[in-house]
Amino acid sequence: MGLRAQVRTRDGWAVQHAVVTVTDMTGAQVLRATADEDGTVRTDTPLPAGAYTVIVTAVGYAPAASTALVTASGRVEAGTVVLARQGGVELPPPGAWSLDPAHSSVAAVAQHLGISSVRGRFTEFSGRIEIADEVHRSRVDAVITAASIDTGNGMRDKHLRSPDFLDTDCFPEITYRSDGLTPTGPDRWTVHGVLSMRGVDRPVDLDLSYLGTGPDPWGGVRAAFSATAELRRDDFAMNYNQVLQAGISAIGTTLRVELDIQAVQGESLPS
Repeated sequence: MGLRAQVRTRDGWAVQHAVVTVTDMTGAQVLRATADEDGTVRTDTPLPAGAYTVIVTAVGYAPAASTALVTASGRVEAGTVVLARQGGVELPPPGAWSLDPAHSSVAAVAQHLGISSVRGRFTEFSGRIEIADEVHRSRVDAVITAASIDTGNGMRDKHLRSPDFLDTDCFPEITYRSDGLTPTGPDRWTVHGVLSMRGVDRPVDLDLSYLGTGPDPWGGVRAAFSATAELRRDDFAMNYNQVLQAGISAIGTTLRVELDIQAVQGESLPS
């Protein structure tokens, strides 16, 4: 007896803590229940036979409504109710996600000699994403080993590790911690956070794109993101510069950060 329902996204993920409301044909509420962490709604209170409206709502999703007929058994079998995320994009299910460095890239691009670009990447980093039920409350924490910078030129990398730039002996880690998330499109967000580098903390926004979620060959579930940001070197006390005879700086004053991230569902990566 009572109400039975499963609340899922279009991708089949449970919608945790969705709210199911049942009203009679006059619009009066006769039942209200909350889905558990598996997206299951189950109550034991029988309803009088008749026609009812079942309304399912959840933060971040478009509401769904359907008509249900209750027989003499007093049971409402709503079956599987599929909710579409507002904007049409299905996000990763809530919970912890771990960055996979083997399938991710953290890169920075700087202008060189005013005519070309030099690209570097950090080869050692880790991080954690916490997807919240209310997406704007999601969090990102990342740690980068500063000395792992690699531009493909040993002499240049040594200079980048020196006090002129990253000063890795004094400041071995670069960290980023988010403190907010603002939607800018169906699959785009601005991540607000603080970047700590060379002992300087500065607010830095990331332009984030969500690329999708799916299973991997190791039995896990992965989500993919890309993000960009622009930094000014002098904001982080990297004031070194060499000016050429033509008045052109050897190295540009801004850096473009490019992130391609895969995150695995759970607190740890598959072995």
